[in-house]
Formats: sequence, structure tokens, C-alpha cells
Amino acid sequence: MQQLKTEADEPGWEVDPDDEWGIAVIATVGRQLKLRREAVGMRAADFGTAVGYGEDMVYKIEGGKRIPRQEFLNRADEVLEAGGLISATWEDVKKVRYPKKVRELGKLEAQAIEIGVYECNIIAGLLQTPEHARAVIGAAQPPYSPDDVERMVAARLARQSVFNRDPAPSIHFVLEEAVLRRPIGGTMVRRRQLERLLEAAQLHHVVLQVMPMNCEVHSGLDGRIEVLKFPDGTAVGRSDRAFSGRPTSDPKQLRILELRYGTIRAQALSPGESLTLIEQMLGET
Repeated sequence: MQQLKTEADEPGWEVDPDDEWGIAVIATVGRQLKLRREAVGMRAADFGTAVGYGEDMVYKIEGGKRIPRQEFLNRADEVLEAGGLISATWEDVKKVRYPKKVRELGKLEAQAIEIGVYECNIIAGLLQTPEHARAVIGAAQPPYSPDDVERMVAARLARQSVFNRDPAPSIHFVLEEAVLRRPIGGTMVRRRQLERLLEAAQLHHVVLQVMPMNCEVHSGLDGRIEVLKFPDGTAVGRSDRAFSGRPTSDPKQLRILELRYGTIRAQALSPGESLTLIEQMLGET
């Protein structure tokens, strides 16, 4: 007997109540799905059985309460003989499947020609492996549901498409040595993460530096700094402790962030020294 997927089986993701655009898109897709199902005279329970989902989840997806996954839409298209119309809605769904804040950040990174990131407590999200990201996100308290963890991991990995842009943006990272030494996720996860850093550092448009533990103080101790510059000469910056942690495009505030970031880069190990240190840590695992 077929086991029907329920809410605990990751059939989709919850819609962010503050995401107006996302709510509108998912509600429209759900309405189209319901109309098609009713047009062929199929009950929700029978439809759910045919696609492998519980009746409760069918109603949630049709009611715009859950974000359907691509495989669900493809299967629904087959069952309802929609000729590709339901499958095609994935083009709209995939634009809102990640949290609003992540989408906004990803959009900025996709437009930037220069990206500079200093991370104080974690490895930058753009550099994280899936296993590392899952361990970091899963450590939150109160804990996220398994479904939310997977959604956040997928969103974080989706941002990494910035490395494949053409023309490629100039990307610079400064990471803390102490963070690289923390065995997040265990030995094998840490080893793969170190390998990922070395792989990224070999890309012609990526510069990676490590802030050594023997550096007593520097201007990044308050937390993350990120500066993105765009083709039209504008820029956006953000820091955990500066300007309420909100993104800023104010020229005076940007100069402060760029000064801090420039100082951090000057105090960090050179790119060559940084790679040597990471290779050494990899050899120790």
C-alpha cells in the first residue's frame, strides 16, 4: 500500500506571512490547481492518492498555505492531464520558494560587480557546503523544523550561483581562523568544507583571506561586514552592529564600512598565506 506524504514528509514549505508577493503567487497556483482538479471531477482525496499526498496537504497547497515542490506540480500535471499547464507554474513558484530576505539578498548579489564579505562567527554562506550549512542552521535555538532547515539550506546554496555568472563579479572574503578550526558537523563535514574553500579560492575572480587568531584586535570584532558594488556606481553595505544592522546606501555610512573592511583586509593573512594555512588545517583533519 502506498504511503501518502503528510505535512511531516516535506511536501512543500510554509508561505511567509510577511511575503505579499509570495502569498499572491502561491495562492494563484493553488487556485489553478483546484480549478483543474474540479474540472475533471476528481475529489481531493482521490487526487491526493494519485499524486502520493495526503488529502490535508492537497487542501493546503490548493489553499495557498504551502509552497508546492516541482515534483508535486509535475505529478499533478500528469494525473490531471493538464498538458503542461500545471508544470509550467513552477516558473512562478521557484521565484518565491525561498524566504523573502534571502531572495532580496540573492537579487543584490546577482547584480553586484564587486562583493566583499567579512564573517566573524561563521563561514560565509556563499562558501558553505550543504552539510556545513545544514549543521549551522540546524543548531539554532529554538530549533527550526526539519522542513524549514532544508528550505534554508536550499536557499543558501541557490545564492552560490553568483560564482557562475558571466561576466563574473569580483568576490572577496575574509574568514576567521578560529571558525575554520571549529569542527562543525564533525570531521568529514569540516574536511569537505575546507576543500570547498580551497576550490573557491582557485577561481580567478575570488580572493580568500584568513584573519589569524594571533591578531589581537581588528575592526570586525563587532560582527559581519558586507559591501556590494553595482555597475552604475552605487553600493549597498551592511554590518551587524552598525546602522541598526540594516542595509545602507548612504555614502557616509558606506565610507565607514569600506574603511573598516579595508582595515580588516590589511590585517588578515595574504591570499597565499591564507591558502597555506587552510591546506595545513586540511592535512591535520
